Amino acid sequence: MYLRLENLSKIFASRDGGKEVRAVDSVNLEIEQGDFVTLLGPSGCGKTTTLRLIAGFEFPSEGRIVLDGKDIADEPPNKRDMAMVFQSYAIFPHLSVFENIAYGLKIRKVAGADLRRQVSHALEMTELSGLENRQPNQLSGGQQQRVALARCLVMQPKVLLFDEPLSNLDAKLRVQMRSEIRRIQQDLGITSVYVTHDQDEAMVLADKIVVMNGGRIEQVGGALEIYRRPVNRFVADFIGQANFLPVTVLGRKSDGWRVRLADIELVMDAAPEAHFAAGDQALLLVRPESMRLRPNGEGRLTGRVERTAYLGSLAEYDLELAGQRVAAVRYDPGEADLYPVGAQVGVELIEENMYLIPG
Repeated sequence: MYLRLENLSKIFASRDGGKEVRAVDSVNLEIEQGDFVTLLGPSGCGKTTTLRLIAGFEFPSEGRIVLDGKDIADEPPNKRDMAMVFQSYAIFPHLSVFENIAYGLKIRKVAGADLRRQVSHALEMTELSGLENRQPNQLSGGQQQRVALARCLVMQPKVLLFDEPLSNLDAKLRVQMRSEIRRIQQDLGITSVYVTHDQDEAMVLADKIVVMNGGRIEQVGGALEIYRRPVNRFVADFIGQANFLPVTVLGRKSDGWRVRLADIELVMDAAPEAHFAAGDQALLLVRPESMRLRPNGEGRLTGRVERTAYLGSLAEYDLELAGQRVAAVRYDPGEADLYPVGAQVGVELIEENMYLIPG
């Protein structure tokens, strides 16, 4: 394993003399060489502190950080062969684009033709060729972020770290830049760890998503696994939009768990380690796109439209269904798919897309 976190913890003393804060709590994580891993979670979940521990900006209270077979937990940042792209870009305002990118190489005593060749390659990778003589105040936000990325890439680090690097960009530029970051990372095959609270960023960028909460890891997996088969309600609710319908467990069959929702029976998939007893209350995870609406209440379940919004490429609905308020989405809707507030609609559930989680 190329980068490994073993029982990693970071404890901060309370400022008011109260209980200490365990910002990172016994985190274990294995990252393969060349992987792109995102640390995802809400504010205060420990993802940024974990990144700072990897970078060497914080030192662990407990545990080890092993890079390429060597424990680096006690080494300073400049000895770790890593580079970080910061949220604030952190480029030098008095230096040109070329000088910013060359800064780290000059510290390493690289000069002359070697320096120019390496900087030119970084400029080309980040599509900044032709802008090398510009000052930072002559660049757009996206171009400044590319400079920050090029300055890291030119150092050829073993691990590239990202601390919410796109949060200062507008929505359209964020989408463009995340595609560029992924392209560059795949071209170079560089091991990368990326912190974000944006689920779309995590799903687009990552080979592996690490969902964190309260300093701990809740689940590790690919985008499809995290979205379709979350281990608990927190993960399901944080990744995408989710409906949680309470059901009663009836028992286990060879093809899944039998549950009762309102007055119908369903057979549902759940995690292999999940265990329910007959009569247990559980939650059925139903994504909005897994609900099909039919006119005039024609379906196994009947709902009432509480809110409708037509957005061109999709129609959004809030429904009253089985005593719950739920969300449904219809993509590429035609006129027949548009239902007014108050309409009675039939609801068909796409069972293979639903998942049973503990209550």
